[in-house]
Amino acid sequence: MNPLRLIIHTKRHPSAILLIVQLLGIVLYPFIEQADTDRIGFGIFGMVVLGITTRMVRRTPGYTWISVTIAVPAIVLLALQAWFGMPQLLPWSAGLEAAFYFYAAGCLIAYMMADRKATKDELYAAGATFTLIAWGFAYLFTLLQALQPGSFAAAIHPEAPRSWTELVFLSFALLSSTGIGDVIPVSAHARSLASLEMFAGLIYLAAVVSRLIGLTLQDHSQRSPK
Repeated sequence: MNPLRLIIHTKRHPSAILLIVQLLGIVLYPFIEQADTDRIGFGIFGMVVLGITTRMVRRTPGYTWISVTIAVPAIVLLALQAWFGMPQLLPWSAGLEAAFYFYAAGCLIAYMMADRKATKDELYAAGATFTLIAWGFAYLFTLLQALQPGSFAAAIHPEAPRSWTELVFLSFALLSSTGIGDVIPVSAHARSLASLEMFAGLIYLAAVVSRLIGLTLQDHSQRSPK
């Protein structure tokens, strides 16, 4: 697919834009979180994702004003951390971002469940919603780690705070029920959050993804010649 066709395709399917940006973030974050000087890039990328997600909510049954009310203070806090290095704001920004991503995921789920026919954009939305939920829990892990240091451990430097990449990795592993890996929740509250994420992942796959697959197969069977 050439660049022009890709642009046209993503305009027709805005959920694809959100999914691509989130997956791009997973690839880029290990490069921009290593040094304190890279916190500006980290913050800017976070603000971009918040902005794209806010625009995505406009296409769903959700209320844009709610997403904007959560996103604006989160963006302000991210900007303060990025340009002025204020780590004390991390719990507040992490909490707001977690709420924002969970709300956006709920809006996309309502969008996917509203139709009796699975469209291409809804299939992209299924992937975007999965990443939104994973990011939401990763920010909850970040919040918990800021309030209760030592909640998460790893084989390498077990006493050190876990990086964003490590917490995202843990979140995806729990949500997909593929395991935990070398990053593990060790405190009672961390294990409680981990249990909730595993439950959320199972419910999402069983209730939302399976429904979309069923609608897709039904539509395919109706189009197939008898």
